[in-house]
Amino acid sequence: MTPKELARGLFRVLEKELARGLFRVLETGDPALAADVVHDRFVNREAAVAPAACSLAGPAGVLASSAWLRSAYEDLRLPVDAVAEDGDRVWVRLRMQGRHTGPFVRYRDGRLDQAVPPTGREIDCEQIHVLDLREGRIVRHEAVRDDVTMLQQLGVFPPSPAVALRMAAWKVGGRAARAAEEVTRRAAEAASSL
Repeated sequence: MTPKELARGLFRVLEKELARGLFRVLETGDPALAADVVHDRFVNREAAVAPAACSLAGPAGVLASSAWLRSAYEDLRLPVDAVAEDGDRVWVRLRMQGRHTGPFVRYRDGRLDQAVPPTGREIDCEQIHVLDLREGRIVRHEAVRDDVTMLQQLGVFPPSPAVALRMAAWKVGGRAARAAEEVTRRAAEAASSL
C-alpha cells in the first residue's frame, strides 16, 4: 500500500467517525463532541420544521436540534446501518428510535405548526442523511426521513381518534402553544451551552 492509499484510507475512517459523531451529539447533547465534529459554518437544511435555534450556524444549531428531539423522545437512539463516502460527502443510513414521552412539536415559518402530545409509543423509522465535510468537520446536513412511518407509529397519520382528540384539546386549551414555548426555550438554552 502506498502512502497516498494509506492516507486516503485513514481519511475515509475519519469521515465515517465524523458522521457517527454527529448522530451521537443528537443522541446526547454533548457540547464538547459537537465542537469536535461540527464546523463553525455548519448549516442544517432540515431545520425549517424545528425551533429557530436549530437554524443557527455551527455546533449551536446541532445542540439545539438535539434538545428539540430529546424533549420529545426518551432514550433517543440513532443507530447507523451504513455509511458511504465520496470525496467530501458522506451518506448515512440510520434508524431513529425512541419512546415518545414529551410533546413532539413541529414548526412552520418559525411558528407552531403541530404539537403531538406524548403517546408513550415507540418509534423506529429509517432516515438517510447527506453530510458535506470541510476542514475535517461537518459543514452541511440534509436528510430524507420516513416521517410518514414515524407519524403512523405515533397515531397521527392517519389520525387515530384518541390522538386526534388529544391534539385538538391541546390546541384549544393552549397546551400546544405552551409546549412549543418550552421546546423553543430548551433548544435556545442548548444552543447557548458552548
